[in-house]
Amino acid sequence: MTKVIRIGTRDSELAMWQARFVKNIIEHAGYKTEVIPLTSDGDQNLDQPLYEMGITGIFTKTLDIALLNNKIDVAVHSMKDVPTVLPNNISQGAVLHRAASTDILVHKGVDFLEGEGTIATGSLRRKAQWLNKYPRHQVVDLRGNVNTRLQKLEDSEWNGAIFASAGLDRINKKPDNHIVLDWMIPAPAQGAIMVVHRSDDLESQEALSKINHRITEVCTHVERQFLSVLEGGCTAPIGALATNNGDKLNFVGELISLDGKRKARIEKQFPFALAKDAGRICAMKILEDGGAELMEEIKTAMKS
Repeated sequence: MTKVIRIGTRDSELAMWQARFVKNIIEHAGYKTEVIPLTSDGDQNLDQPLYEMGITGIFTKTLDIALLNNKIDVAVHSMKDVPTVLPNNISQGAVLHRAASTDILVHKGVDFLEGEGTIATGSLRRKAQWLNKYPRHQVVDLRGNVNTRLQKLEDSEWNGAIFASAGLDRINKKPDNHIVLDWMIPAPAQGAIMVVHRSDDLESQEALSKINHRITEVCTHVERQFLSVLEGGCTAPIGALATNNGDKLNFVGELISLDGKRKARIEKQFPFALAKDAGRICAMKILEDGGAELMEEIKTAMKS
């Protein structure tokens, strides 16, 4: 390949870290690259909760447009932000080895967990799962990049805020005053980085194929398939996690009401080699066992 691969990314500190990480491994595979930062609509509007904006792909749309207009060759995304159906003429090129998938609570002391308290998060999934475990707590909206959210927490009277562990690890901003929420089922593909390209760009496709991590690709495919069949988009309160255990794939998925009072959960194991439809199988089981009615309630509540 003679061309320089132009890597598009959001311009937040975390997104830039991820883009530079992709740059390094593509260059290690023998290619020349440059990073092109862009500002997304999701980064510009910090006053409105994501689920109220009514747009899937709010953090990916700007990069999609730049990609289709040939201003960049590949785009780097936090995979959990990517809609389950990619735009026409855009293809998944690589999924990198997954970092931690867990959520963490950054707190100002944990005594409040046994009583009343206020937690901040911009995620409906985190809000619903938190209220399911701590129904006496209040959950408030929190938007912005990682640094902005950490500062908002410090300046507030909130007891804590929920973050993805991988994001704080990547930019070395994880404070000592945190606990791992190992009971919380993460967003589908949380902790993974996806790189996409124009479908007709065979040179970029070849380069990305050399940095793809197959196990992470399969596990995130199962999680996103589960999300897609449930028709949850990227904002509904749906958690999913697939993990590799030798020749087995372990899956846990959950659909939960907005107030946290009702949930449908499934845990199942599949042969790893036959995991292609595992997400669909688990989602159909959830829907058959009352999840369809719960999903309709969630969609109605989100529209009101």
